[in-house]
Amino acid sequence: MEITKVLPDDCISLIISLTSPRDACRMALLSHAFNSIADSNAVWQMFLPLDYIHIISNSSSPPSLLSLPKKDLYFTLCYHPILTHNGDMKFQLEKESGKKWYMVGARALSIQWVDTPRHWTWISLPDSRFCRVAKLKNVGRLEIKGKAYTCGVGCQH
Repeated sequence: MEITKVLPDDCISLIISLTSPRDACRMALLSHAFNSIADSNAVWQMFLPLDYIHIISNSSSPPSLLSLPKKDLYFTLCYHPILTHNGDMKFQLEKESGKKWYMVGARALSIQWVDTPRHWTWISLPDSRFCRVAKLKNVGRLEIKGKAYTCGVGCQH
């Protein structure tokens, strides 16, 4: 007897959402019934970070990104990083686990002497992930600091 005939869809959806994105994709291949459940918004919502709406809303990405089906949104965030924090950081999801990745641009860091033209200059590089990068000219001591806020949903910093 097929499990989709014994258990309600909500129960199967919960079970699949407790696995991994990779497992959900594999389960979608098992049968038509599993495909429908494994590709559902209920399953893929669980793989997105709790604060994904906040992250996208505060990014330079179009608001229409939030209207995508959750599976499409998940893979969009895996393959197409979005600019956040006024363009100083990029955000994306790690495909296998859904963990958050942030790439920090030079403008988001505290770099000693960064505003001293004798030591640094700001340039644009066509292949860079960020609009402007700091180019080191001359420095006797290199000191770079950064902060990462790791608070939860709705956090103010």
